[in-house]
Amino acid sequence: MQTAALVGGIITALTLSLALPTLPQEDEKEVKEVQKTMDITVYDNLDLGNYDLNLDNYGEVIDLSNYEEIYDYGDLASKIEVGTLAPPIKSMTEPLTTAAVLTETPERSSATSPVNRSKGPGLSGSITDQGLPTCLICVCISTSVYCDDTDLEHIPPLPLETTYFYARFNHISKIEASDFTGLAKLKRIDLTSNFISSVDEDSFRLLPSLQELVLPENKLTSLPELPKTLVQLDARFNMIQSSGIQPEAFKDLKRLQFLHLSDNKLEYIPVPLPEGLRSLHLQNNHIQTLHEDTFCDGQDHSHIRRALEDIRLDGNPINLSLYPNAYFCLPRLPTGHFY
Repeated sequence: MQTAALVGGIITALTLSLALPTLPQEDEKEVKEVQKTMDITVYDNLDLGNYDLNLDNYGEVIDLSNYEEIYDYGDLASKIEVGTLAPPIKSMTEPLTTAAVLTETPERSSATSPVNRSKGPGLSGSITDQGLPTCLICVCISTSVYCDDTDLEHIPPLPLETTYFYARFNHISKIEASDFTGLAKLKRIDLTSNFISSVDEDSFRLLPSLQELVLPENKLTSLPELPKTLVQLDARFNMIQSSGIQPEAFKDLKRLQFLHLSDNKLEYIPVPLPEGLRSLHLQNNHIQTLHEDTFCDGQDHSHIRRALEDIRLDGNPINLSLYPNAYFCLPRLPTGHFY
């Protein structure tokens, strides 16, 4: 009986919908409201409380064969806004990669052609003796190039923007004038612990910004001409003789503050020394004598050299007590033997 009542209600609603003529839009809305009210009335009269739904009798209670005919979804389809749909995800044609990409493919030098050691623009520099750009052999951070302990035998071609260059603990034996050509921003060169025995005369002189030249633990026997911008020269633990330093080599270096030439083979102190010098390290050389005007002006006893506070002469075969008039202008006595 309950099933018959349900089917009868559905047939009644279907009959009314088919029997209605075509109406204007406003009347059509009223008819739909009437149908809705009738459907609710039919389903309210159904008593399904005691009816047990299961997979065996589900088809007897509700017939879904004409479900699409009863409900028309045409009105709903027109309300879908395409603009609210999420955009499709573009398929990736190429896999992602984190590998560095070279902007230019370096050309390796052939075995019969000379190595290209010219300076190249940009950070990578030109091709080194190993056949790779400098910044693949060394570590380039901003404008600093670090080539420490990389088995270099020559100065590599450096990027033109290089400011600080470090090539310590290598096998470099010679510095050529062309090694630093065009490096107008280069401020510091550190070639500690190499095998450098030869330096071309114009290797450093033409560098307009060079302030620190660090060359300890090499095999130098002489010094080349230095730029006037130099603030620090460190050439400790070499084999430099007094004859290997040009006369008045430091006179025009007005900015020079640190001159460290300890553990060499100097026979005397290189004079004249620039007025702004603050630290002079000459320990462990072969210095045997000292002139009264080495540090002070013997004709002007009012002259005081206030900047030069650090003088190391220990480890030399010289008796500093024999030259008392050589220190009157100094703020401190030199370190060494007074006996």
